[in-house]
Parts: sequence; structure tokens; C-alpha cells
Amino acid sequence: REFSDSDNENGMMNSSQQRLGFMVLGMHRSGTSMLSGLLVQGFGYETGGPLIGAAFDNEKGFYERIDVVLQNDEFFQAQRIGWSYNVYNYDSERALFDKTKGTIKFREGERALQFLNGRHDIPYLQKDPRMCIALPTWLKLLNHSPAVVFTYRHPLEVAMSLKKREENFTLEHGLRLWIVYNMRAIQNSAGLCRVLSSNDAVNKDAFTEVQRIADELTTKCRVKRPPTETLSRKVVDEFVDQKLQHNHKQREEREKNLPILEDFGNGCVAREIQSDYTVGSSNQKVEAEMYLMAMSVYCDLESGKAFDEDYEWPDLVNMKRPARIS
Repeated sequence: REFSDSDNENGMMNSSQQRLGFMVLGMHRSGTSMLSGLLVQGFGYETGGPLIGAAFDNEKGFYERIDVVLQNDEFFQAQRIGWSYNVYNYDSERALFDKTKGTIKFREGERALQFLNGRHDIPYLQKDPRMCIALPTWLKLLNHSPAVVFTYRHPLEVAMSLKKREENFTLEHGLRLWIVYNMRAIQNSAGLCRVLSSNDAVNKDAFTEVQRIADELTTKCRVKRPPTETLSRKVVDEFVDQKLQHNHKQREEREKNLPILEDFGNGCVAREIQSDYTVGSSNQKVEAEMYLMAMSVYCDLESGKAFDEDYEWPDLVNMKRPARIS
């Protein structure tokens, strides 16, 4: 997607200007940390800091500014939202109202804006999965229009990863979250210059895919050139977790022999999944419905249909049984 007319109408961009930086948008557990790390380590994009440190589930770091994450949590908590619940109901205008009225703290946000709105000789990279939800709030606080790198991962891989990491986290919960985060990321970044990718593409050929992303940020979105313009294979070899690539290939091999539940066309299918619930139970039926709903969106992401302006997203509100987590 190229610049939209709204960039010029708002006075935020003209043909001679360069973008100061970009935001990486993607659902939790979707490879945003690995992608951000490759872009920072490989090209020298600037994150500022301090950053959230490495953890057991992300040993090479998250590349997330602590102040942005804490401020997004502040926006969320004022609306009784957390990163994993009620995000569907986030109101960006209410967040701005809360900030203006002083009903929430904005100390972390001020610190973040000093960096994001400051002078940038080196283009910045900002990454926090919560930004998929909170982006409209931040866009009204920025003095410029950022570019966006959007990436996504297979919904079942994300849901299973969350189920393994989080306590009492169901597959249905993870699948619903996957839909909401990807839906909001695409809806909220409409009109911005986007570079699109996927975790599959990075896993299959990180060197080629990440170089393409950096090139498009410069040529398509007119983000300032980074200090290094050519990715080195050494960075890729040191940063990409070969175990993750191996596990991904193993999953694909296992799934080849599973029965197909629904064929969405263009070679994109939903295959039978293992459930913790009794076959035919109400819980199993709702889980299967959510899985097929997520797979429909995933296949539309793969084909590009989900990026159409008139794309119809799943109606999560009016499902027969609204999940306790949205």
C-alpha cells in the first residue's frame, strides 16, 4: 500500500519529506520480536530505551520500550482491559480523554513521545503488540506519520503457544485474541504506508524476507535510510532460532496427513485439531467454530483479501456463546 491521501491532507507528510520511523504490528507470539531483532541488529534501526529484558520465552529480547508498554497498560487498565482480555472494546478516544482530564498517569507516555517525536538521524523502530489495539491513540499524539510493518503467524501456532505459556489459557481464548489483534492492526493502520510480511515468510528465508522489508521501508514508505542497508548472513545465522524453524517444519509435516475440515481455496485449508474437550461437547463445538473463523481470516491474510477496504471481519460479538475473554 502506498501513501494515502490522508497523509497529505493532515499536513503530516509531503512529497519531499521522509518518514522518521516505523512501528512493527503483530499479535503476541507471532514472531514480532525476532523480526524486530533482525531489523535492529541487521540494519541499525533505533529503538531507544530502556527495553524490556530477555525472558524464558524470548531469550533474545522483545525490543519493546518499557515506557510504551507501561503507558499502553495504563490506557488499558482505565477501561478494564488487559493485553489478553476485553481488547475488542478498547476506545481510543476515551484513552485520549482520560489523558486530557488527568484521570490516568501519562508520565511513561511523555517519556516515550520525547523519543518518538524527537529528532531522528537514524530511523526508529517501535514495537509492542498492544499497539495493534492502541495505535489510533498514539497517532493523535505523534507529530508525524509513521510507517508500519505488519506481520502475522498461523493462528493455531499462536494459540498453542499462549496455551502453553499462560495459566488457564484455552485454545478458544487464544484464537479469539488472534482474530482481534490482527483485525485491529489492519483496521487501525489503514491509510498508513504498510509493508506486509508473515512469520512463515521469515522462517522460510529470513535473509531474503527481512532485506525486502527494509528495502520497501526505504523505497515504498520513504522511511529514512538506516545506517546499514545490506543485511549480513552472519546476523541472520546468529539471531534466527533454528529450533523454531525445525519445529515449524515438523508441524507442517504432521498436518499433511490430518483430515481437512474446510478448504478455503488457493491451497489454504483448515485441518483437524486435537481438542482437550469431548468430541461433540458444547465447548468443543465452540472451539472448532473459533478455529475455523480464525483460519478463514488467516487464509484471507495469505491471499491478501483481508487488506481490502470492504473486507468483512468475523462477528465476534454476536457468536452464540461470547467467550469470557475477547
